[in-house]
Amino acid sequence: MFRYEIHGDNITVTDAIRNYIEEKLSKLERYFAEVPDANAHVKIKTYQDSKAKVEVTIPLKNLTLRAEERHADLYAAVDLIVEKLERQVRKHKTKVNRKFREKGVEKDVFPAVPGADADEGSDDIEIIRSKQFDLKPMDSEEAVLQMNMLGHDFFIFNDAETNGTNIVYRRKDGKYGLIETSTEA
Repeated sequence: MFRYEIHGDNITVTDAIRNYIEEKLSKLERYFAEVPDANAHVKIKTYQDSKAKVEVTIPLKNLTLRAEERHADLYAAVDLIVEKLERQVRKHKTKVNRKFREKGVEKDVFPAVPGADADEGSDDIEIIRSKQFDLKPMDSEEAVLQMNMLGHDFFIFNDAETNGTNIVYRRKDGKYGLIETSTEA
């Protein structure tokens, strides 16, 4: 069962908004044989140009569902988010169930949902190019400079202090983000 954490930025989350979001996102639960215990994190933000931005993140055990949408109508943005998340679940469902069938396991992890396999063939992943390079030790500022020199939107590097593999990236707002990796024990 999903639990909802809905936060508003420059907007008051009314009961009507909360109920609409919960009703729409609960439609995702039909894709799971056993509905996972998960928190659905929803952030709503309004801007001066009257547009609303809705971000939804649902971390699950082996999958994180995430989508965001900007739209003049908050409710339309929620509808578009749900469509994106349904596509993500269907793609993941198809891949997982196909892997189990290839291994000879009869059990489907996700239940059959009418019309859900309509795009089953469209999720094949084709890697069209492969690159190999050495990760150089550097700090995040140098990595941003390297990324900008290359004209890329992201750059992978070894952190000189921690020796961990990190990623810097350019955000949609033009600022930079850092992803630090760690290994689970």
